[in-house]
Amino acid sequence: MSVISIRGELNNPKTVRAWYMYDWANSVYSLVITTAIFPIYYKSVAVNNGSDQIPFLGFTIQNSVLYSYALSFSFLIVAAILPLLSGAADYTGNKKAFMKFFVWMGSLACMGLYFFDSLNTLWWGLFCSVIASIGYSGSLVFYDAFLPEIVTEDRYDKTSARGYSMGYYGSVLLMIVSLILILNYSAFGFANEGLATRFIFLLVGIWWIGFSFIPFNFLPDNPFNRKPTGNIWSKGYDELIKVWRSLKDQPDLKRYLLAFFFYNMGVQTVMYLSTLFGTDVLKMKDDSLIQILLIIQLVGAVGAWLFARLSGKLGNRFALLIMLVVWIGICISAYFITTEYQFYALAFVVGMVMGGIQSLSRATYSKLIPRQTEDHASYFSFYDVTYNISIVMGTFSFGLINQLTSTANDSGMRNSALALALFFIIGLVILITVKSKVIRTPLS
Repeated sequence: MSVISIRGELNNPKTVRAWYMYDWANSVYSLVITTAIFPIYYKSVAVNNGSDQIPFLGFTIQNSVLYSYALSFSFLIVAAILPLLSGAADYTGNKKAFMKFFVWMGSLACMGLYFFDSLNTLWWGLFCSVIASIGYSGSLVFYDAFLPEIVTEDRYDKTSARGYSMGYYGSVLLMIVSLILILNYSAFGFANEGLATRFIFLLVGIWWIGFSFIPFNFLPDNPFNRKPTGNIWSKGYDELIKVWRSLKDQPDLKRYLLAFFFYNMGVQTVMYLSTLFGTDVLKMKDDSLIQILLIIQLVGAVGAWLFARLSGKLGNRFALLIMLVVWIGICISAYFITTEYQFYALAFVVGMVMGGIQSLSRATYSKLIPRQTEDHASYFSFYDVTYNISIVMGTFSFGLINQLTSTANDSGMRNSALALALFFIIGLVILITVKSKVIRTPLS
């Protein structure tokens, strides 16, 4: 069935709203588990006799470095398995089944973090955080692939931005609930803050899977009416090879993926490890870090909307280039900041470009995919493999530079933050070479 034959199903308000709700559902993991509460909880639990140096698998390693390496490992796994799964999803036409699998995996792993309560269960905490990360990243490739199947191209930017905005709003709502529970733990019947915090991990898993049932119920099933026969894995591999070969005739798509690879290394590393920067470099208190993260989320929703409007007037590439220049300034500023108030100001700027660059990157890639294709999951697997490998490289390099340049009196995280600027510079230079009119000028 051709794309034209399902044109009547595009821009259905009910379907689009249901698509938004997966951003609402999964973003609580992104904020509470990867950025805010879990990293702080992890730092408080993963302490060995008052020292950040902890034993793990026969080695002694700084707990923040171990955490960044664990994240890198999870994204490496996702990058290895997603291409084949996406090919099978395209061949069968059932992206939603694959999406459900990863959602259940991630949400149950979040609930499993409830049992991470001491240094003795550190292995379990890291295991669940890795599995949750795989579930989150794995689900996104199939979720993102629905975008060109539910709206017309002129609505990619706006729809993607609204999805991210919904995610920011939902995550802030659960974050506020989490803070109320933690700060008033005794009033809610918890023996201590640690128990209340672990209960939050249960809530995240329930929220994630619970709200995911909305897109599960309304997103289209097999919109191209695929009728699979034979071994879906070998056929899925054939689908992937077909898309891979098609890339040689799409130089702009390849250049965009390369640019995205480099600048996303910086974006995602900031998102995943900014909390550790606040605790290790500026010695900030937990409540201050939480306030900063809430600022980033709320401002991020505005940023996603603002840059969607800017791209509509001046083109996707121009809007992305503006944000990359801002990101370079953020990395340089992070090297020099010394006070909590400076970190607040920097967080405001991060929020503005965090939401914008994530939503617009997804929409830009959707525009560069051939309009006549039915293999959206396979195309998005290349996007998400690039996304995940860039996180591996970003978080690993951040942790490695931190480990190699740390001294007895100073963390090496400042050097790590400065190094991120190089990734944004490379991404900016490559993005300039992307000439496609689809992203250079707004659609008529």
